[in-house]
Amino acid sequence: MKHFLTAARLLALDLASTLVFLVLFLLTHNTALSVGLGIAFGVVQIGLQIMRGKRIDTMEWLSLFLVVTAGTATLLTNDPRFVLFKPSVIYAIVGVVMLKPGWLNRYLPAIAQKVVPDVAVKVGYVWSGLMFVSAAVNAFVALTCEITTWAVVMPIFGIVSKIVVFLGGFAALRLTARRRIRAMPEAEREAVLALEGAPAARGAVTADLTPSASG
Repeated sequence: MKHFLTAARLLALDLASTLVFLVLFLLTHNTALSVGLGIAFGVVQIGLQIMRGKRIDTMEWLSLFLVVTAGTATLLTNDPRFVLFKPSVIYAIVGVVMLKPGWLNRYLPAIAQKVVPDVAVKVGYVWSGLMFVSAAVNAFVALTCEITTWAVVMPIFGIVSKIVVFLGGFAALRLTARRRIRAMPEAEREAVLALEGAPAARGAVTADLTPSASG
């Protein structure tokens, strides 16, 4: 749970500081102002967590380091693509974290952990692959296209690709679990469905997963 939440928070923090830079640059076309406020935003994010007594994860320090170094490189070269390239580093790091076999299992309900752990491992690898693809796509767009193009392409790609992988993974887990539970002996099926908890919930799952009398 810790690694997944850290990865998700890291992506959110990185996206926020990048968006601050992007919006300011598109509005003002002032590289120094946009980068300076983007860096300040990243520093404030970490500062607020320190003030609240929250532990700063190593990956969050890395994100701040990337904000500062990418911003500095942009100021020195007057090339804003350094800031836009930064998410590729974050995506790649998260992709490596998601290569751990079975990382997704811990986020599944107990019944799914029991019935389809092997499918969850494969779905986890798909998520890792998406992170690496996102890193490559972001780097390509950042290095070859205008900022306005990046501002359109990357949000659309990021949202659509994640929705597709999420829905595909959910469908694969659910359909496989339903098929396997239906194929179980009745006693084993009841034991597995008991993992759902309340009797009402078990009854609903049973109705959903088992064939009807007329079928």
